[in-house]
Amino acid sequence: MDKSYDPGSIEQRWYARWEEGGHFAPSGEGAPYCIMIPPPNVTGSLHMGHAFQDTIMDALIRYHRMQGHDTLWQPGTDHAGIATQMVVERQLAAEGKSRHDLGRDAFLDKVWQWKGESGGTITRQLRRMGASPDWSRERFTMDDGLSEAVTEVFVRLFEEGLIYRGKRLVNWDPVLHTAVSDLEVVSEEEHGYLWHFRYPLTDGSGHLTVATTRPETMLGDTAVAVHPEDERYRHLIGRTITLPLVGREIPIIGDDYVDPEFGSGCVKITPAHDFNDYAVGQRHGLPLINIFTIDARINDEAPATYRGLDRYEARDRVVHDLRELGLLEQVVDHKLMVPRGDRSHSVIEPFLTDQWYVKVAPLAAEAIRVVEDGHVRFVPDNWKNTYFDWMHRIEDWCISRQIWWGHRIPAWYDEAGTVYVGKDEAAVRAKHGLGPEVVLSQDEDVLDTWFSSALWPFSTLGWPQQTPELERYYPTSVLVTGFDIIFFWVARMIMMGMKFIGDVPFREVYVTGLIRDAHGQKMSKSKGNVLDPIDLIDGIDLDALLAKRTSGLMQPEMAKKIDKATRAEFPDGITGVGTDALRFTLAALASTGRDINFDMGRAQGYRNFCNKLWNAARYVLMNTEGHDCGQHGGEVERTAADRWILSHYHRTVASVRGHLDHYRFDLAAQALYDFTWNEYCDWYLELSKPVLTGDSPAALQRGTRQTLVTVLEGLLRLTHPIMPFITEEIWQRVAPLAGVDGETIMRRPYPVADPACDDPAAEAEMKWLMQLLLGVRRIRGEMNISPGKPLPLLLQGGGEDDRRWQQAHMAYLRFIGRIESVEWLADEAEPPQSAIALVGELKVLIPMAGLIDKEAELARLAKELEKLRKELARGEAKLGNASFVEKAPIEVVHQERERVAEQRAALDRLVEQVERIRTL
Repeated sequence: MDKSYDPGSIEQRWYARWEEGGHFAPSGEGAPYCIMIPPPNVTGSLHMGHAFQDTIMDALIRYHRMQGHDTLWQPGTDHAGIATQMVVERQLAAEGKSRHDLGRDAFLDKVWQWKGESGGTITRQLRRMGASPDWSRERFTMDDGLSEAVTEVFVRLFEEGLIYRGKRLVNWDPVLHTAVSDLEVVSEEEHGYLWHFRYPLTDGSGHLTVATTRPETMLGDTAVAVHPEDERYRHLIGRTITLPLVGREIPIIGDDYVDPEFGSGCVKITPAHDFNDYAVGQRHGLPLINIFTIDARINDEAPATYRGLDRYEARDRVVHDLRELGLLEQVVDHKLMVPRGDRSHSVIEPFLTDQWYVKVAPLAAEAIRVVEDGHVRFVPDNWKNTYFDWMHRIEDWCISRQIWWGHRIPAWYDEAGTVYVGKDEAAVRAKHGLGPEVVLSQDEDVLDTWFSSALWPFSTLGWPQQTPELERYYPTSVLVTGFDIIFFWVARMIMMGMKFIGDVPFREVYVTGLIRDAHGQKMSKSKGNVLDPIDLIDGIDLDALLAKRTSGLMQPEMAKKIDKATRAEFPDGITGVGTDALRFTLAALASTGRDINFDMGRAQGYRNFCNKLWNAARYVLMNTEGHDCGQHGGEVERTAADRWILSHYHRTVASVRGHLDHYRFDLAAQALYDFTWNEYCDWYLELSKPVLTGDSPAALQRGTRQTLVTVLEGLLRLTHPIMPFITEEIWQRVAPLAGVDGETIMRRPYPVADPACDDPAAEAEMKWLMQLLLGVRRIRGEMNISPGKPLPLLLQGGGEDDRRWQQAHMAYLRFIGRIESVEWLADEAEPPQSAIALVGELKVLIPMAGLIDKEAELARLAKELEKLRKELARGEAKLGNASFVEKAPIEVVHQERERVAEQRAALDRLVEQVERIRTL
């Protein structure tokens, strides 16, 4: 093996061998275990959320694959209607063209061309993460098979009356000219104003004051609402006001929606431009007056003076005109949540349009029942409450989008506007007896991307054909997903699975938290704190990192702020840690359902863990390759240390399996880390050295070599699902020494705990030895005694086991503890001045005579105390400064408090050490 661990030299080499060898494909044997990858956007690139979820999915797949299950991890990508169309439209815009210049068919050809040339970025990046799906089965939501499934579902739902076309309020993007889903709307607090207007009563007896953040919409008002129990206004219910600027007479209505404590207690109602107002309007039968065009300009429903104005121009004109009429009472500053499209960044407009809808209530009932009955289980369990809350308040689903890229709605219209739905135009004509003389035109809209995604668990397996894959792998085993799409995707997959297959699409839903930065902030381009998983794997220099984080930012001040923060956090750029260390970090942070604060320090720490494993393997190979490890027979005798490490190994196997079975990847990673670093590397490898380098009998040496390779080989298999590359590289060298064959570690059995290896006696014996050695090591550290200096050891008290174990392990005491002699003192004897450690009832004493210069050591400690007290005083003064605590960033104050706490603890330890030395 190479002297140093270099992930770059092994990862892509091993991945190519795995993929070329077909090792990711289902075996066809064993119980089926299937995971459907949440299809990433074909336009996308890997982000930390993908890296996190894909690490979890791949760990599960590799774990079950090694258990002999017939594992299928189904890959694929989503056509991402709006996102993909925008990418290609931007390319055309750079050429001075629009999609309308090309026409629909030529534009779609252009999109397919882009997909073929540039659409594979994210799947290449998934390979870099070590993901092991069956790439031979990769699907795309617009490929022929999935498109057939989409059409089949649409037609069947329409024929059953569960899809209809209607005029309702939707989220409208006035830049993209399409309806968008709630998930594509980002609402953030912005500064605005609250305008207070006077609306005159029609009979001239006074006025009502209404407050609004959107004055332009008053042109579409159809009522003013008050709370029916509000004594100030309830006598006015049923009367009318005359809408200023428009002259329309509109009613005063009573509705519980109104909060009497907010503003004046009077609310203008614009049913065509506000979702809450729409609901009020439906309850009271109010007319819906749409005053906007598709690009949010004022249309012909408004008075002529406002027609053609942009909505914000109209706002200014309306405010000006009402002020001129003396009807503007006041304007106050106001913070409000503003909804913007996640792609166009334009303000989303509630807009009344004709759209296609799925009647969801009949489908939702079954989807609620299967979760209530436990046929689908959420992990953590509390997420089922979120699911139920959404499902019980569910509304019909708008499935049409006014774009060109996507599954075109299979509906045709004749010249009279009659709608016909079928799998294609020929089917429509055949079913309805329409000859060639009847001109039909297909609906221009496409389906919401979530419509095809809802069919993903069964469409990817070949439905509507009844394929062997559908029979074997549906229902799938688990869905790994984020909480933000429980409603948009999870619920809809359950509804569609129950409707068209008659069974749930998955048995369990593992809900992950959100990946945040080290300070708990959400990662976003605007904050400049986004981490690219590939940069964490390969590393990136500071200039390239700054260019990534600040490119495309329109505000220079924001770019400067991000530049400064990045230089402070990564002054030398990011040092790559390799895929295995990144995966292990993500697993170690994966507490169920909680958001994760990603810390580069943890990632670097797990890079060191990889180094530790690599160096341990080098030691094992140097001491076993070319030696008799018992793989060909011969007498084998094991030391207490051999039996102890085997006992702990099998306990770790049981622990890791249990944690993986319960989706506790954090606890599994911790168990692997603790055993590998603390028990195998720090203790067992050291304990093996006296046996292998001394004059121990051949049977004992054979037993220790066999234990070294047996435990390491098993540990590599145990760790493989989380760290696949380094484990494969080392396993190829270690497996033959352990008498194990096979082409790849991923096809070897996952370790199973053997109760017969449980050895309490060996564990008690080694616990005694370790405590004794740690006691000696602590004394060396506290007294500043060189680690290599031989020490005399006095033992007093204890029992028969202490004496027996001391005699049995003298070789370890000499080799590891650097003990030159051992003397037992009588219980009543007065020991010389000594540093003391306790191991149970046994006193461990190191005589100090001649070992340290007492006065010199006290002088050294006095200097350390003085330095530490000064640093502590500076830190306490800083925290005592109210200006620092109030104005410094929260994380900076937190770090200062932690530093002061650590300094106080260190001061206490030094004071104790001084007192101990003074008593010598």
